[in-house]
Amino acid sequence: MLRILQVGLGPLGIRVVEDLYDRRLGRVVAAVDQDPQLIGRSLSKIVEVPDGPTVHGHLSGIEDLSDVRCAIVTTNSDLELCMDTFRCLLAEGVAVVSTCEELSWPWLRHPILAQELHEMCIRYGGRIVGTGVNPGFLMDALPVAVSMVCRKVRSVEIERIQDASSRRIPFQKKIGAGLDDIEFERRVANKTLRHVGLGESLFFVAHYLGLEVERWEETIAPVHADTELECGLGKISKGAARGVRQTATGWVDGEERLKLLFHAAIDEPNPCDRITIDGDPPLRVEIPGGVHGDVATSAACMNVIRPLLSAEPGLHTMASIALQGCTPPDDFAPPLHKMGPPPAS
Repeated sequence: MLRILQVGLGPLGIRVVEDLYDRRLGRVVAAVDQDPQLIGRSLSKIVEVPDGPTVHGHLSGIEDLSDVRCAIVTTNSDLELCMDTFRCLLAEGVAVVSTCEELSWPWLRHPILAQELHEMCIRYGGRIVGTGVNPGFLMDALPVAVSMVCRKVRSVEIERIQDASSRRIPFQKKIGAGLDDIEFERRVANKTLRHVGLGESLFFVAHYLGLEVERWEETIAPVHADTELECGLGKISKGAARGVRQTATGWVDGEERLKLLFHAAIDEPNPCDRITIDGDPPLRVEIPGGVHGDVATSAACMNVIRPLLSAEPGLHTMASIALQGCTPPDDFAPPLHKMGPPPAS
């Protein structure tokens, strides 16, 4: 059974730990979180898991990382803020799976840090990948995979429209639910209100489709409540923001060829995930109701571990490691490098 280090015990980190045990994919041998209320407590007192390790406030509190096969880091969206954690883990040759959105395509905003991560992996034998539902799958890896059946692709439109009513409170805060326009715009300007990763998804798709983006732009606007609403954060007044509408557009050869829409709001009536490819053949793939982000992000973390461990050392993307599926329990899963045709009956 895989021995896992969990870094970050917020709502997502706790879900990851629960799923790890529920799916019998591994066990947590070390855990880290900076919350003073969690430091020093047994993980089994925070999450219903057997024999949980003591939670440390920093990786330096863990005496030996050599026993850890993979670290799952669910702490921050900003790559710069995650770098100390990544450096510490990669220097020990630990494989790292992270939900850091900027790590999904770090060459867009942090090319120097991306190079550093790759060089550390090569030097120490580590591996690292940024994953999740979005970025990490729905708006980048999945569209690229869908395009495999096309002879050519002229343009791609990707839409993720979510009803945020059932999402965790930190997500509802992130999309600005309940804010008036002045506060919404202030947080946009401070970059504390945005979906992180939309630009990364755009450049991921462009790279794997061989499209050279000449310029790109991103827009963020509130989605207003027509009536008074309730959500996990409390009451949303009529006219206040119930969510966010964010777009990323890329131009290739002077034409708009890539368009990504992220729309998440409380009480959104028609959620869905949709990919439209103008190509040969033209394709339209839609998931009615959309994919629940919290469930899917945890699942992505679990399902990427084994392909990452089988990959060569280095900084990876979701398209540079082996095709992922829903990983079976550890006691039923053969090593990836031994997979082959099924035995003859």
